[in-house]
Amino acid sequence: MRSGWASLLAAGIAVRPFPAAAQRVSEIGLHALLTTSSPVLWGGGVYGAVRPSARVRIAATAAAGEAGGEVAGRGELVGHFLLNPTNRAGAGAYAGGGVAGVLGPNDQGYLVLLLGVEGSPGAGAGWALELGVGAGLRIAAGYRWRRFPR
Repeated sequence: MRSGWASLLAAGIAVRPFPAAAQRVSEIGLHALLTTSSPVLWGGGVYGAVRPSARVRIAATAAAGEAGGEVAGRGELVGHFLLNPTNRAGAGAYAGGGVAGVLGPNDQGYLVLLLGVEGSPGAGAGWALELGVGAGLRIAAGYRWRRFPR
């Protein structure tokens, strides 16, 4: 499993932006995560995403924490479909799906399905809450900063 993480990291480093990437919305953030698989995993980490179109977002997260009294980590790659991507005030909803990998007491991979709501998805920053499945019940909360094209 560890070689799988190394391959994923190498692939991420090898990706080069192309000229159209300058027109995309990019996001960074911090998040807290809880999954109810056995053992329960909780932790916090970083979030990064790009929106290749107005309603689509590709998000990657990495979290470190604890599961069953041991150090654990979780990485995710999830696609989101945004229902209200231009709301500059109020909340916007989204749905997503993807994959996750966990290192710790149980090195495993999971499918992830989620529903989320975020504050001001069309503004420069906002909070986010997610509820879904992927290693049991999956709950996440965070804050995101966004950069929009000029």
